[in-house]
Amino acid sequence: MRIGLIGLGKMGANLAMNFKDHNHDVLGYDLSKEACNSLAEQGIHIAENEDQLIQALDKPRVIWLMLPCGNPTDSTIRMLSEKLEDGDIVIDGGNSRYTDSIQHAKVLEKNNIRFLDCGTSGGVSGARNGACLMIGGDQSAFDHLKSVFEDISVEDGMIYTGEAGSGHFMKMVHNGIEYGMMQAIGEGFQLMKESGYDYDLVEVAKNWNHGSVIRGWLMEIVQNQLEQDADLSDVVGEVDASGEAKWTIETALEKNISMPVIALSLMARSASKDHEKFACKMVAVMRNGFGGHNVMKKEIGDTVE
Repeated sequence: MRIGLIGLGKMGANLAMNFKDHNHDVLGYDLSKEACNSLAEQGIHIAENEDQLIQALDKPRVIWLMLPCGNPTDSTIRMLSEKLEDGDIVIDGGNSRYTDSIQHAKVLEKNNIRFLDCGTSGGVSGARNGACLMIGGDQSAFDHLKSVFEDISVEDGMIYTGEAGSGHFMKMVHNGIEYGMMQAIGEGFQLMKESGYDYDLVEVAKNWNHGSVIRGWLMEIVQNQLEQDADLSDVVGEVDASGEAKWTIETALEKNISMPVIALSLMARSASKDHEKFACKMVAVMRNGFGGHNVMKKEIGDTVE
């Protein structure tokens, strides 16, 4: 199947190669010429602009978006609603707010264009080697693309969740849980570091990765990062908040559901201006390990107040 892919950043680029590995013909486009050229060198076909991409696709056209949430996705959805035709399919594989996805479905539905909101987890390695997908939206569009979703996801890592917005709602909650898990790991290691005992934190992480209740990918990332620098001495522990935890808490408040762990983990991101807190450094390197998020590094000679 030929798939149009708009957005060739870290996630989009790896997804393009995943499609290619499974014999799907990808036609990519990105505003960044550097991103386009890099993928072209790896055998991905690149469109010169969005119009060329649309015209080159077979009907029903399938266009997958891997764009930042908000205006980049909103404006692209509006553009596609005017240029696509009956039965075409738009997939938003980014981290849009679920309420935005509900509106995107309505905008496209006016012109009989089908929409799927696809929460994508697994970070850049998942996008490349097998993702976890949470897919809401038009049932017929999902049925048409089910084999494609199965190709690019890990075994049992794909679920159809129902009406539009449900895929991104599930991904929003997933990311809220992720915030709480990372914060708990970071705080635990800070207490271990300052316990007064002579713990080797690399060996602690290694031990917890073998048979313990808290073993898992995040702990594997922790072990890998600590093996490189046990004190995370060159890491500035300032951690960005990308939005999903905030949306999770806002939704919980609307539904009168208590979520203290996720709420406090979000507040801890704001408190991470205290760059030297070891827990914040731990969260920063975990985010980098799974999602390629930037980690602030100290310059030589820097001190942080």
